[in-house]
Amino acid sequence: MNKKELMSCILTTAFKNKEGHIASAFSILDFMLSLYNGVITNDDEFILSKGHSSLALYAIMLAKKQISIEDFFLFCEFDSKLGGHPSSKKLPNVKISTGSLGHGFPYAVGVAMAKKMKKEKGIVYCLIGDGEANEGTIWESALLAGSQKLDNLVCVMDFNGSGERAIKLVSCVEKFRSFFWNSIAVDGHKESEIKNSLLFKSNIPKFIELRTIKGKGCPIMENNPEWHHKQPSSEQELSTLIESLY
Repeated sequence: MNKKELMSCILTTAFKNKEGHIASAFSILDFMLSLYNGVITNDDEFILSKGHSSLALYAIMLAKKQISIEDFFLFCEFDSKLGGHPSSKKLPNVKISTGSLGHGFPYAVGVAMAKKMKKEKGIVYCLIGDGEANEGTIWESALLAGSQKLDNLVCVMDFNGSGERAIKLVSCVEKFRSFFWNSIAVDGHKESEIKNSLLFKSNIPKFIELRTIKGKGCPIMENNPEWHHKQPSSEQELSTLIESLY
């Protein structure tokens, strides 16, 4: 399935079940596709710390045939494997249940440290949000990972401006660099930049700021706070949104 087909599926299941953070999922979909198409290996781990973007993760699972289309359209229904936040109890490919912001990243640091101690191969990738970076656990974890020189850890921030409505967050690249991370910023919707940033080697932990647009690919949603946790309200609105995808 291509990106537009996945976006259409996300819109449809969110409309059907009246649940889901669609714009947040669209924000990270380019990154998820880049990560899972030629970067992540069987030795690696991925942790979605910003768990409310779960529809993007489920879309990747759908594309990789790890879940069925029937599973996908049961999103958030009673007894569904796919909740509004991903559950490690229901999905074997999910390392940790996330949703309460600021918890996934500390866990990722622990997994990276454990891999080091056990001399295991593989990289731990963790995706956080810019709003999530208001949590103190993010910076405590960054300091610990930097001091331990965890070169098997990659923290990726979806910098889509959500945090601007709360506490303005600036100079994240410099902040992580001050904690002894190899830090860069890239266009979060350009596959070549994303893949290059993920694949370059570093002897210290790596931080990547993805400069993204919330709701990317759906003009009505782009940078529109109204769509943070909103679903199409009618068949007509759903059709209009699907037709507008690019």
